Amino acid sequence: MFAKHWSATDTHAPSDRPRAAERSREVATGVYVLVVLTAGAYLPSPLYPGYQQAFGADDLVMTLTYATFALVSAPALLLFGPASDALGPVPVLRMSVAVAAVGSACFALASGPVWLIAGRAAQGLALGAATGAAGALISARGSASGGRQATVLASTAFVAGTAAGPIAAGLLAEYAPAPHTLPFALHLALLWVGWRRVSALAGTPGSRMRRWRPTRPQIPAAIRPHFTAAALTGFLAWTAAGLFLSVIPALLDRADHGHADQSNPAVIGGVLGTVLICSVITQRPVTALGAWNAQLAGLAAVFASLVLLALSAGGSMALTLAAAVVAGAGHGLAYGGAAAAVEEAVPEDRRGAVTGALYLAFYLGAGLPAIAIGLITLATPLATATTWVTAAAALLVPVAAAAVVSVRRVRRRGPGSAVTPSPWRRPRPGLLLRGGPHGRRRPRGRIRPPSAARGRRRCR
Repeated sequence: MFAKHWSATDTHAPSDRPRAAERSREVATGVYVLVVLTAGAYLPSPLYPGYQQAFGADDLVMTLTYATFALVSAPALLLFGPASDALGPVPVLRMSVAVAAVGSACFALASGPVWLIAGRAAQGLALGAATGAAGALISARGSASGGRQATVLASTAFVAGTAAGPIAAGLLAEYAPAPHTLPFALHLALLWVGWRRVSALAGTPGSRMRRWRPTRPQIPAAIRPHFTAAALTGFLAWTAAGLFLSVIPALLDRADHGHADQSNPAVIGGVLGTVLICSVITQRPVTALGAWNAQLAGLAAVFASLVLLALSAGGSMALTLAAAVVAGAGHGLAYGGAAAAVEEAVPEDRRGAVTGALYLAFYLGAGLPAIAIGLITLATPLATATTWVTAAAALLVPVAAAAVVSVRRVRRRGPGSAVTPSPWRRPRPGLLLRGGPHGRRRPRGRIRPPSAARGRRRCR
């Protein structure tokens, strides 16, 4: 009886609805997979003291177990970041979910440190491969503002999963049976749901297929300064978070000083989760602050947290908790700002490769300090090694801040502004007039304004 006519500009026309629903499914699936994979990668963090006691491993073995994740995820990022650009995100995500299931199975069946190292290697491979693919799936939007919002969503999902893992593992280890098995059994169930959701996207048009071969990611020359500053900022942000996820559980377990709660897995998981919860909260204002201001504010907080951590080294619960709150706030601003700064500049067809290279710096920031601490423990106690590495990381924060300020100044000047001469100043000898006819040189001597020159012109 009544016919509705759709205008060309109506965003709710029937032809647009299927694509909008499809994009919603893609974004939801990318967020889900990223949260589940990151949660599984950090499930073991509050369980490390129990593993160390059960298997009789020393500090070097445990720190290397944690750091195996970074050592494997780094080449996985380099290898599979371009793969998501060429093959589409769906095949890469399916492979990642399958490998993550192998990692959780290794932890559930672990009977020695070798099982733990194998599980960490599988987790590093899975998350390293999925990071660029999930980020590309979430960020594939038409508008620049939508792209920035999607970048914040992807980074928030990454950190939310990192927070959920330690909290859930700590609670299950303290209040549920089979503390070293049940967390990973539940994670396997979540991975099965992720597999089905990713498989449902296999026929979407976004899965483009091109020839792919492993290559070293090439950062476009135009965004290299942005990338360098953002990578260093993110490296230090994840150094602060990585110290909590790797060595702080062992330090809290040993330095209880008559407070048995410090060795409680739920308490340890809560301290670790505090870092990432504060990070998730402070990532929300990144868009309003701007990428560069967020990085500078985050670096200031990261510096304060590293100083607190160097002073406490896990020996004081009050100082450690204060450092966790400040580190989380700085991590969210610095990490979110770094990801947004690169997202604003990266070309669409290079997003997977550049995102993978950026997260390579993040993963190395989370893993390399733990390796350094493990090596130093061969000669010094764990608390001393942690203080030394934390102090060294704090000294790098001013360097990262200077890099961010330098890039921001160039960005504010705009292209070519540094070579635009003023019409009322004598130029340097040999300077060409910008936009002048045939590139003629400005004559030397005093330059009068055009109005004054016309007023003194002789009449012939």
